[in-house]
Amino acid sequence: MRALTVSHDPEQSWDELVRFWEEMEWPEGSKVEIIEGIVTVSPVPASRHNVIAERIQRRLYSVIRDDWGIFQTLAVAVPSRLGMLIPDLVVAPVQECADADTHIPAALAELVVEVTSKSNARHDRISKPAAYAAAGIPLYLLVDRWAPEGPIATLYGEPKGDVYRPLSTAKFGEAIKLPAPFDLVIDTSEFPVD
Repeated sequence: MRALTVSHDPEQSWDELVRFWEEMEWPEGSKVEIIEGIVTVSPVPASRHNVIAERIQRRLYSVIRDDWGIFQTLAVAVPSRLGMLIPDLVVAPVQECADADTHIPAALAELVVEVTSKSNARHDRISKPAAYAAAGIPLYLLVDRWAPEGPIATLYGEPKGDVYRPLSTAKFGEAIKLPAPFDLVIDTSEFPVD
């Protein structure tokens, strides 16, 4: 199944778009995001996708601060880019997440991780990093299982406007290092390959 988009009035305000996103009854288990002002409904990720997220999450728990958490279904809002995004992993302060109703401001995140799915890899490569950078999220890890040159992991940082600088890239089978405050090496050889 591929992702689908839901039409909305282009004159809708951000608040109206968020209200629509919050109040609509979506298919059970689907991932519903607002990407560049368009509501996008995606199927549940495949098992290999989830295994990659779990491997990264397990490693992150060994290095994050006690007042941070790692969240898998937490929506982050980027109103300036008309985005309500649900990264595969978000590292953010636990208290702010506990106090949130349906989402947090994206600027609270310290790290977001996206693992591409074949049907919507473009969003993870183009639209989402622009929104995450615009929000000032310090680090973005893209695990791109469907990259044209083969599966790779790329760490982005130093956001300026809506652009990140690539900090490092690793083909699957190599290690990629996350800088401070994580100081963590992730071995991509643990990731399943399609």
